[in-house]
Amino acid sequence: MIDYDFIIVGSGAGGLSAALHASEHGNVAIITKRGTLDSNSNWAQGGIACVTSEEDSIEQHVSDTLIAGAGLCNEAAVRTIVTEGPDRIAELVKWGVDFDQREASDGHLEFDLTREGGHSQRRVLHAADATGRELTEKLLAAVRERPNITIYENHFAIDLITTAKLGFVTEDRVLGLYVLNESTHEVETFRSDRIVLSTGGCGRVYLYTTNPRVATGDGVAMAWRAGASIANMEFIQFHPTCLYHPQKRSFLITEAMRGEGARLIDNKGNEFMHKYDPRGSLAPRDIVARAIDSEIKRTGGPCVYLDISHRPAEFILSHFPNIYKACLEVDIDITKQSIPVVPAAHYQCGGVVTDVNGATRIRGLCAVGEVGCTGLHGANRLASNSLLECLVISHRAVDHMLRKMPIGKEAEQTYTLPPWQSGEAVDNDELVVIYHNWDEIRRLMWDYVSILRTTKRLQRAAARLRNLKREVQEFYWNFRITSELLELRNLVETASLIVECAIRRHESRGLHFTLDYPEKDLVREPADTVVRRY
Repeated sequence: MIDYDFIIVGSGAGGLSAALHASEHGNVAIITKRGTLDSNSNWAQGGIACVTSEEDSIEQHVSDTLIAGAGLCNEAAVRTIVTEGPDRIAELVKWGVDFDQREASDGHLEFDLTREGGHSQRRVLHAADATGRELTEKLLAAVRERPNITIYENHFAIDLITTAKLGFVTEDRVLGLYVLNESTHEVETFRSDRIVLSTGGCGRVYLYTTNPRVATGDGVAMAWRAGASIANMEFIQFHPTCLYHPQKRSFLITEAMRGEGARLIDNKGNEFMHKYDPRGSLAPRDIVARAIDSEIKRTGGPCVYLDISHRPAEFILSHFPNIYKACLEVDIDITKQSIPVVPAAHYQCGGVVTDVNGATRIRGLCAVGEVGCTGLHGANRLASNSLLECLVISHRAVDHMLRKMPIGKEAEQTYTLPPWQSGEAVDNDELVVIYHNWDEIRRLMWDYVSILRTTKRLQRAAARLRNLKREVQEFYWNFRITSELLELRNLVETASLIVECAIRRHESRGLHFTLDYPEKDLVREPADTVVRRY
């Protein structure tokens, strides 16, 4: 049994910042199923939305967030996260994060802020078009300097261990987790009273996504199996502009490009967004994604186009160097040509239900970042609010756990966790079945549960997912576990939660648009779609 004061599952921005804060109070383990930099955070291009300009205000940022959230945001959570953002930005600068700056009119340097869809002001801090990489690399460098933080790469968290699972008649609290060491192929038992899930989202549930390979809904599935509540999983954000090219299927074209004047056009070069929203190409993502989907179906073409070639080449190269390089690799010169784009699954606005401290209904278990549902995003996330949430909630989560579960209590030493039991499981010699099921889940989710939905499509998805869950469960109990099997198990669980939440919402709101209920339900107060295990 491997014992730590804090265990962080995931190595994105939320996990790394939580580890840094926790290391000031005790020893910390970071468990990540691949390499440390394999995360959604590391892929983030746009930036961090935060009020740092005198021309901006907390009230404006709060208002923009509430409008984007389509009536489902928790205003208290929004206000807390937006208000505490500047302190977390100052902390990032202290840790060496190098945001782009410019010379102000009086000669001093200030943040070079950009604007994205749904924002009324320029408030997005960025490091060119690779903000996530700059952020995670600097956080990781700070983590490696802390001797009391241990990083376990290629360790796959299987399941949480709680008092309820062990049969104790007491308040349900987290005690540890089982982890597959992919180097030894053995399952190890980790013990802690304070566990932070920072596992990111579930974009790989869909056939087309901007997310990295690791985004398979692991944290949501683990928390659900442990008894945590899940909410608002029907609100999957489809990023409007993913590069349409067979060699770069998951390459995102940041929304900041539209903030700097890029225009969405059809195959004849005509702008079309003003037909759908007076804000044009800077409308919130749900509106833009549906508009693109509609244009593709109307014209019969495979994509639409994003054009920034009217801006000076020097400007494009300085602001979007990585996008320029990536597009040039597939023979698209964005200083002269438009970029073919399509929507793709990007971000889950729902997740494990938490308060504004990241605390779940299981004592000692917190969820931070995309895996959690604080109420910040409501029915549609405002661009670049995600990294802000990671930083604020990770800090608050550690403080909360220290208050509720002080380090050094004698009670912490009273639980001995049982080792993992493999029983009569044998090695699996039919990996093709796992790969087939993986592909089937992603295709049915894209066909039945994507940008436009119907009740019939959702019911078909639910029926097939029930069968797939039975098949996967049989595999799980009969064969020795592998990372491929664990990801499939989490994928089918998360997909089922998305479909269940979508079936329960009899209206169209934010990112959830159904042809059977095309209007908002204005009779009842909007409410979260909460799913609980009993």
